[in-house]
Amino acid sequence: MYRLFKLVLSVAVLLMACSQAFAYPDVSDSHWAIKQITDLTEKSVIVGYPDGTFHPDENVTRAEFAAMAIRALGQEHTKVAQPVHFTDVTEDYWAYSDIQKALFFDLISSDKEGDLFRPEDNVSRAESISVAVNALTTATISDEKAMEVLTQKYTDATTVPQWFLIPAGKAEILNMIVNVPSATGRLEATRPATRAEVAAILFNMMEQAKLNPNAKLAEAMRKKTGDGFVIDEATVQGSVGTIPAGTIVPIKLNTYVSSQTTQGGVMYTAIVPQNYVTKDHFILIREGAGLRGQVLDVRPGKYFVRNGVLVLKNALITTENDQTTRFNGLAEIRKDRNWWMKFVRWAFKGEKLEVEAQGYAYMKLLQPVKVDLTNGWIYEK
Repeated sequence: MYRLFKLVLSVAVLLMACSQAFAYPDVSDSHWAIKQITDLTEKSVIVGYPDGTFHPDENVTRAEFAAMAIRALGQEHTKVAQPVHFTDVTEDYWAYSDIQKALFFDLISSDKEGDLFRPEDNVSRAESISVAVNALTTATISDEKAMEVLTQKYTDATTVPQWFLIPAGKAEILNMIVNVPSATGRLEATRPATRAEVAAILFNMMEQAKLNPNAKLAEAMRKKTGDGFVIDEATVQGSVGTIPAGTIVPIKLNTYVSSQTTQGGVMYTAIVPQNYVTKDHFILIREGAGLRGQVLDVRPGKYFVRNGVLVLKNALITTENDQTTRFNGLAEIRKDRNWWMKFVRWAFKGEKLEVEAQGYAYMKLLQPVKVDLTNGWIYEK
């Protein structure tokens, strides 16, 4: 039963549930960490228990903390090419991916293959504060300087583990050390961190990382730029770009389609032929993204009856992140004609429509598309 409870809790930490307002019955408005708990809950970095409570004084496992830290930094969609293997964390472990990302971004370290990660151990205050400091670019300080700033405020500074001395000193200089009101004046470095403390530590890390992320995070958090098909109507707010509904974009079909031979309902595939970019050249959708849909409406052109009709309905896109999500649009195949040929086709009908394999069509988006400009992740509704 205990293992089942731990599993339920672990899954809850990873849920990306969207809520508008949070009022945990066991976290009063006067709780010392109410602001941080509320903010991180709204951002889906942390979640409550299934019964709606938060349990601010409960502990957090090392695996749970790794998952929370990656989400707090907005890097849950990052792909890690060369994972590090821990003997106690297999690829099917629920937090395997988050632990690998925490290693990749230098939030935690591993000296060699085969180390133990201890995913089910409680994360200590020292470990959680160190992760927060590791997420940042900080000035170098000596052991002596670290001890100097710590002993000015904490009565137990001399008991700090040697490995934590420099991170603790940096955290104090940056005003990032979190203390519950009952522990004022003590670091309590080796004590397991509570859920409330973790919320406050992650909140501090998020705020500092906006200003001085470490080198790997800075690169990951940078909006990517490039050339391509410019969407003038696209908007950018922070790191999120939005392609509005009604935008017309080029697509390149992988197979031949024709008003004369293609059957209605048949599936088609296509690709994005060049980057879709904003007017400032921030990349919205990368070249090569795969598109899938079906022929929505097809009618052959017949002389003195009608011109051909060929309409494609796109449904899905698969991006460079291997994310497959909705990408709804209509591509109504037409031919560019001068005024005379337009008159001829209007008067006599019979126009045939086709797109060769590797040929282009233009698709009108039916819904807005929101994209994380730092990693190309499309926000799903």
